[in-house]
Amino acid sequence: MANDLKTRDARGTDSDILPGTRREQNLAKVQAVPWLIVIALLAAVAFLTYRAFFYQEEGDPVGSAMLAFEKQNSLTVFSSRFEVVAESEDTRGVMGVPVLRSRQATIVPASVEYRLDLSGMERGDFVWDEAGDRLTVTLPQIQTSRPNIDEGAARVFTEGAYITRDAAQDLARNNSQQAERKASAFAKNPEILALARQAARQAVRQNLTIPLQVAGYDNVTVDVRFEGEDAAS
Repeated sequence: MANDLKTRDARGTDSDILPGTRREQNLAKVQAVPWLIVIALLAAVAFLTYRAFFYQEEGDPVGSAMLAFEKQNSLTVFSSRFEVVAESEDTRGVMGVPVLRSRQATIVPASVEYRLDLSGMERGDFVWDEAGDRLTVTLPQIQTSRPNIDEGAARVFTEGAYITRDAAQDLARNNSQQAERKASAFAKNPEILALARQAARQAVRQNLTIPLQVAGYDNVTVDVRFEGEDAAS
């Protein structure tokens, strides 16, 4: 009886455990299928996003360079801050006799920005030398902004025994206009423009070298020149 009982218990145990195990395994497989589908969909979306927004065809360094410029239509490469001196004189007459003379000198800070307009650049402005891993870029001429005259920080010196209100307004207006003209002329000084061009070359080299290295051109050299110039070394 004891042997029969053990035999039945063993058989009963086998018959109770094995079907339940199979059902759990089947249920795990069924539950895993939706997750596999979700993972596959996420991978497909990630791949399509990469192809649409980040992927670049290998072997097209000009395309990589143009893509780096597409994100910015204008690039500020240099700024200059300086002081200009403006002087004006005014004479007022009484009964036709010039008796009221006044003079005003103004020392005023001014600033000018130097920018590159990249919106008009075309594929022909980029020349790739495959043998030397060298990209030559031709930039448009630098543009200067309108001078920003900081009249709030101006130092004003006035001379005259008696300065009428109208005379004071005329002196201030003349000095303001004169300061803007002088600032514009100073901004186009050849030495200042040379500094701006050098800063532009460095900025463009930095903006293009990194994207090209990411694209696989580790030893690339970027030469930058302006219209009418020889290629810069």
